[in-house]
Amino acid sequence: MNIACEAVPQARKVIARHGSAGKQKHNREESRRDDTCDIRHRQSWHNRANIAPMAHRYSNVLVHCVFSTKDRKDLIPEKLIPTLCKYFEGIGRNHNIPVLTAGGIPNHVHLLIALPPDMPIAKAIQVVKANSSRWLREHGIEFAWQEGYGAFSVSSSNRDAVKHYIERQAEHHRKRPYEKEFEAMLRKCEIAFDAKEAFG
Repeated sequence: MNIACEAVPQARKVIARHGSAGKQKHNREESRRDDTCDIRHRQSWHNRANIAPMAHRYSNVLVHCVFSTKDRKDLIPEKLIPTLCKYFEGIGRNHNIPVLTAGGIPNHVHLLIALPPDMPIAKAIQVVKANSSRWLREHGIEFAWQEGYGAFSVSSSNRDAVKHYIERQAEHHRKRPYEKEFEAMLRKCEIAFDAKEAFG
């Protein structure tokens, strides 16, 4: 923001002709000079205080997203899962939602995203769901995602471990179903939940 400042008048030179009167005029002259310096000093700091802040925003908000197909049915053909995961990454590029990795099985998917600083998580997931469900329907599948989702924060130090977990979903689910996995994630993050509501 530009600030218009009025010019500060120069102090006039005063010559003392009489003792006491000269001292009073001299004091007034020094006062004017002090005031001038003080005004310039305040204007300098005022200008510094109004310097525009940095326009850049720096963030590293990693989120592990999980959501299932409608009624957790096996709606995603296994042969399409690798292509679907690539498509998730393309959706992210087109909407400025970096998808660092994606994985899943026929009834649910996992994504690790870098959430933009100006986008709520609900909006990011809505964008991903809407575009991916349309793509699946274009492949002749009667498809819909379940309402709701899980979103879990991820530290930078734990990013690689989460990526490794997401990329090996088929292996993990040989041992336990999606419902047990999701419940374990909620408990680990100390999120209160009602099983009927979560899996209803």
